[in-house]
Amino acid sequence: MSEFTPRQAALKEEFVKARGYWSPVWDDVLELDADFFEAYMQLSSVPWKSGPLPPKVKELIYVAIDASTTHLYNAGTRIHMQNALKHGATKQELMEVLQLTSTIGIHSCSVGVPILEDELRKAGRESEIAGKVLDTRQVKLKEDFIQARGYWTPLWEKILSLSPDYFEAYLKFSSVPWKTGTLEPKIKELIYVAIDAATTKLYEPGIRVHIQNALKHGATADEVMEVLQIVSVLGIHTMTESVPILMQEAKAHTAKV
Repeated sequence: MSEFTPRQAALKEEFVKARGYWSPVWDDVLELDADFFEAYMQLSSVPWKSGPLPPKVKELIYVAIDASTTHLYNAGTRIHMQNALKHGATKQELMEVLQLTSTIGIHSCSVGVPILEDELRKAGRESEIAGKVLDTRQVKLKEDFIQARGYWTPLWEKILSLSPDYFEAYLKFSSVPWKTGTLEPKIKELIYVAIDAATTKLYEPGIRVHIQNALKHGATADEVMEVLQIVSVLGIHTMTESVPILMQEAKAHTAKV
């Protein structure tokens, strides 16, 4: 990397002031196109200038969306873990964020089971799943889920009906951070909102359910909007991952000419 121009140096200083950190992942982007970097800085700084969530919570949300299996951006996960720790997060809180985020795999069932139901109906085999009444064990599992997670949705009904063993295992798995974690329920739900609303996921039923839950736990419209603002800049990783490759390949090409 060459020396920053006065304008680039000023933009770096402004970014650090607005976002509270600097990382080498930004160096090539800033060097190659200062106008683009400035536009991104202004966009990503909005929740930091006016948002109501504490800095630690903002950073936990970044950790969640970067660590999600739909993204797995390790460079960002590391940066925002560092930032969260600086803002007072504990190792246990970060572990809890990872536990909450790891439940995203259940959407294979919450999306797939309704499709299975629909296709069985089209195939004239609706009897395989239709009209099943929850037995005593399944009713107890439903009650346990509501007690542990604080809500219920029809999305769970068919999964529970089709495979109570699987549902029970998922209940135990997903309930761990609710039984042993230290983050308040509102923050847990905002993290769920973040991973479901991420550009790499966009799972509308989950976004809706967890916004409902967050509001029940006292979240404000401004707090939910701030989560969506934070998540909306995920596309910048096209730049942080690809611009260094561009710089390397351009340099290699020049050397060959």
